[in-house]
Amino acid sequence: MIAQLVLGVRQHAAERLFVSMCLLMLIGGCDRVPRPIRLQGQAQGTYYSIIYYDNKQRNMQPVVDSLLRQFDLTASLWVDSSLICRVNNSSDSCVVTPLFADMLQKSLQINQYTDGAFDCRVGALVRAFGFARSNRQELSKSQHDSLLMLCKGSVWLDTLSDGVIVFHKQYPATLIDFNAIAQGYSVDMVCDCFNQLGVESYLVDIGGEVRMRGLKADGTPWKVGVEHPSSSKYDGREVEVSVPITDASLVTSGSYRKYYEVDGIRYSHTINPADGYPVRHATLSATVVDSMAWKADALATAFMVMGCDSAKSWLDSHPEVEEAFFIYDSPHGLQHYATPMFLNRLNKR
Repeated sequence: MIAQLVLGVRQHAAERLFVSMCLLMLIGGCDRVPRPIRLQGQAQGTYYSIIYYDNKQRNMQPVVDSLLRQFDLTASLWVDSSLICRVNNSSDSCVVTPLFADMLQKSLQINQYTDGAFDCRVGALVRAFGFARSNRQELSKSQHDSLLMLCKGSVWLDTLSDGVIVFHKQYPATLIDFNAIAQGYSVDMVCDCFNQLGVESYLVDIGGEVRMRGLKADGTPWKVGVEHPSSSKYDGREVEVSVPITDASLVTSGSYRKYYEVDGIRYSHTINPADGYPVRHATLSATVVDSMAWKADALATAFMVMGCDSAKSWLDSHPEVEEAFFIYDSPHGLQHYATPMFLNRLNKR
């Protein structure tokens, strides 16, 4: 009996030792799988939200905040002392930074690429229609035409012999607005920094402009939701479709959150550079997947200006832009259009 008790105690002790060893192995294994690190904050008058995996478990918050402060001081219309505000408030040529110059050059390139549908010179009209930090104005036809002329004035850069970059504008009152490219551009800045620091898996979201790299810890792709167009800007948010993404960016531009309403008619915050009025067609959102967030951001805005039918024609003549998704209204309710590559991505979910 005593021998049996001793044997039982020994077996119990051995089982406890085995369990303890298994727990240690599990804990050690967990250490080898990095925990997700989450960062949140404010930038460009909106939020940022970042998730990343880092074997060194480094806190990137100071780096991210420093980068985004630098960006705000260059391109944010929400910061009165920013370079873009100084450029807009000046009636003369201005010395600008390489960052400002690069954003302007990319904006001008996309302007030509999209046959004028994207245009960073629409700042005066954006302000007049109350979509900037200003109240909406009641414009006469002549006042509107004068603002439209400002938005068509030439802007250009000169690089002096000492490397100083100077911004010029044909009309002193022309206002630059980088909002349709800025958030995507800042996403790329953060991602490029993470790449240089050796962070191999992340999701960077600034104001809804998102770029991902690598996979999550469980080996699955990141997933980003495309929002269901709401009937009112005050409605809650619902996901229309969930998109698996890795090593790419996804940006959606929509007309159903930022608008004003007069006599039951909605006027979108997206300004058509051709006529200078808010777009009013049936396209509710345009989503673009691209390797770079700044380009996806700009193209999504351009497609909202074009409208679904014109955007599809543009895509047919630009096969290098492979992934786009549109939600538009019709007499039969909401309809979808997806390019074959985007549809193929959805089918892999």
